Amino acid sequence: MTWNTAIRQGHRWLSIIFTATVLANFIAMARGEPPAWIVYSPLLPLFLLLFSGLYLFALPYAAKRRARRQAEANVQLSG
Repeated sequence: MTWNTAIRQGHRWLSIIFTATVLANFIAMARGEPPAWIVYSPLLPLFLLLFSGLYLFALPYAAKRRARRQAEANVQLSG
């Protein structure tokens, strides 16, 4: 498994965890004043989603840049 695949799979699982914590938060709020740990529980998966999402967003741009550099290097070697 490559890094990209692992991060993509982790991002999917984090989104499920984040959704579950938000749902638990709403259920707890409907029952009354929830404890602080329930209120703040979605924050950790949210921040992890932010970082993994930014990485996944940057992947295509990095691949294009890498391909362009490699093409320039091939032209210099053959020319």
